[in-house]
Amino acid sequence: MARAQFQKGQKVWVECVGAWTYIEKVQPVWAKGFDEPVRVTYDVGLGRDFAANELQLAVEDPAANDLGQWRLMRARNKWQSEEDCLHHPYPGSYPVVVTDAADWGGWRVPGAEYDRDPERIEFQARLIAATPRLLRLAEQLMELAAEAPDEAPPPLLALARQAREVTTAVLRVPADAPSVAA
Repeated sequence: MARAQFQKGQKVWVECVGAWTYIEKVQPVWAKGFDEPVRVTYDVGLGRDFAANELQLAVEDPAANDLGQWRLMRARNKWQSEEDCLHHPYPGSYPVVVTDAADWGGWRVPGAEYDRDPERIEFQARLIAATPRLLRLAEQLMELAAEAPDEAPPPLLALARQAREVTTAVLRVPADAPSVAA
C-alpha cells in the first residue's frame, strides 16, 4: 500500500530535472480489492508524473532567508603601525565583512594571517561580501533553466545543475544536525 508523502502546493526538489517546483496534483492509483492506493504519483507541471522517490522535500536553512546586505568595512590595524605594513593594499587597516545591520558580526581574520598574505585575504573578504548576491544569481539561473528544461541549451542546463549542487550544499541543513540552542 502507498501513502502520499507530499501534498498539493508543497515545494519539492525534482532531482532528475534539477529544479524546484510545486506539487500541482497528488494522483493516487487504485486497484480493485484494496482499501488504499497501490501507488501515488505527483504532477509537478513538468510534463510527466513523478514518483515520491524522485522528489525531495525542501529542507532549507531558515537563516538563509535573511542574508541582507553583507558589506566590506575596514578596521584599524591595532597590531602594526602604518609604517610597518606599507606592503599591505590598505596600510593601517584590514578587511571586515559585516553580516549584521548593526555593523558588527561577521568575518574577521587574525592579524598574523592577514600580514602573511594580505592580497589573498582582501580577495576573500570581497568574495564573502558578494556571497548573498552570488547565491541569488545561482537561484535565478536554476529558475531560468527550470522554466523550459526541454528548450534550454545543454550548457545552460549544465550550469544550472552545478548551481544546484553548490546551493544545495549551502542551504541544506542535515536532518541530524544539532540545533543551535543545544
